[in-house]
Amino acid sequence: MIDGTSVPLTGPGTNLRADAVRNRALLLEVATRIATERGAAAITMETVASAAGVGKGTVSRRFGDRNGLLRALLDQSEIRFQEAFLSGPPPLGPGADAATRLRAFGPALLRHEREHRDLYLAAEPPPDRRFAVPADQLRHRHLVVLLRELLPGADVELLAHTLLASIDVVLADHLVRDHGMSPERLEAGWHGLLDRLLG
Repeated sequence: MIDGTSVPLTGPGTNLRADAVRNRALLLEVATRIATERGAAAITMETVASAAGVGKGTVSRRFGDRNGLLRALLDQSEIRFQEAFLSGPPPLGPGADAATRLRAFGPALLRHEREHRDLYLAAEPPPDRRFAVPADQLRHRHLVVLLRELLPGADVELLAHTLLASIDVVLADHLVRDHGMSPERLEAGWHGLLDRLLG
């Protein structure tokens, strides 16, 4: 466990006025409907503003840009996933040893991102912002904590990045969609990496 605090994909929350909270909820409801009916690719600032009957500036004020809007749509499911590995039951959460939790993390992340695949792919940040997403930083810190316990003296910062890169949502989608790999093969690959890493 890091500090027991989950973080949304969109970063720390801010105190919003009641009307701003209502606007944000309405915009997320509209965006969810568009995603359900037409897919995440159909979500744009303009389509959400038009469907909600507000100006594009209102959407921009609430979410910044399209990436911020898409990541806000993922916040609730992301927070549930974080709570599972920060404070949930073993084997993913505390109560299991570090190796068991590490083995559970990769498959859990693969399944979580596969369940919300369209939104995660659509919300993939541009390269200059890729490593600044709070939820991704939390995943990295979580692996660093587990690896430090298992491999004292190792470069756990780099190892954590390497492990996360092996199950990146874009890579996983490419391997399943374009190379016919099964999700089970990707999960087995995570365990194979850990077998070699941990001996």
